[in-house]
Amino acid sequence: MAFYEGVFIARQDASAAQVEGLQDTFASLIEENGGKVTKREYWGLRNIAYRMKKNRKGHYVLFNIDAPSEAINELDRQLRLNEDVLRHLVVRVDELDEEPSIMMQKGRDDRPRRGGDRGDRPQRDSKKGGDE
Repeated sequence: MAFYEGVFIARQDASAAQVEGLQDTFASLIEENGGKVTKREYWGLRNIAYRMKKNRKGHYVLFNIDAPSEAINELDRQLRLNEDVLRHLVVRVDELDEEPSIMMQKGRDDRPRRGGDRGDRPQRDSKKGGDE
């Protein structure tokens, strides 16, 4: 069997219970076809970069899957048919990562914050008049 990572985005007006039901449905579909879901993460309701089917937000879910290709083909077909799923992507990987994904790690924001010390950038004078 091969390893896969899959992510799908569910509609923003779906409740958390409905998204949990979608996760259970897709996990049982994989198990019925001879595979297993090794990790399942719910990333929450997040903003989408652009509108999809009149939605600005979506519920993101990640699956780590160990399954034959027939199970993945059936999962892909069911994801396309489901009206609650806006987008999905399933990719084959060499090995499954058992650690929490980068989206679930708490200290993931290592970039400098705006508004504080901006390093050696020169400060501008804030003149609010047009006469010089």
